[in-house]
Amino acid sequence: MAENTGRRVVAWAGVSMDGYTSGPGGVEHDQWLYEHAGKEATSAYFEGIWRGCDTALLGRKNYEGFHSVWPGIARDPSVPIRTRELGTWIDTVEKVVFSTTLDAVDWQGSRLATRPLEDEVKALKAEEGRRDIFVMNSASVIHPLLEADLVDDLRMAIVPNVIGGGLLLLPEGLPAKAWELAETTTLAHGAVGLHYRRT
Repeated sequence: MAENTGRRVVAWAGVSMDGYTSGPGGVEHDQWLYEHAGKEATSAYFEGIWRGCDTALLGRKNYEGFHSVWPGIARDPSVPIRTRELGTWIDTVEKVVFSTTLDAVDWQGSRLATRPLEDEVKALKAEEGRRDIFVMNSASVIHPLLEADLVDDLRMAIVPNVIGGGLLLLPEGLPAKAWELAETTTLAHGAVGLHYRRT
């Protein structure tokens, strides 16, 4: 087991009943996930997770997608307050972006990772006096962190949809590992929040 010191790495994903974080058509067609994310119960549950973190790890696709929408959400008075506060957090939090194609990032609080993912995350985990590190639905980051045994908390919302294919949260080939169930939460619209801790 990798040494668990300092800050915790919290990986989060919305997942279909058949285990996918995105469907076969890609994120632009993931209406099932957007409908889940827009529910008040989801926002309340999710708030209990992101408020404990002060660094976000993102892959390129999520960085570009989040940058295109969340700053506007944070400033839109017609958006519910809880969603606006999440938008403000995403807009202002420290964001470390992992990409092999981007040369620069210009969203406030963002920087490109300059070290390999494992080295970058180990350095972040060792920082003292900081809150936890959040991987927000970026499977391209979650997969290698699971392979390296660097995820401390695996949190997911199982959404009551079967989508038949796409991007798996837990792909084949991950090393065998036991996790401890820390918490389950049933949301009003039928989704189930699961919180697993590394043993």
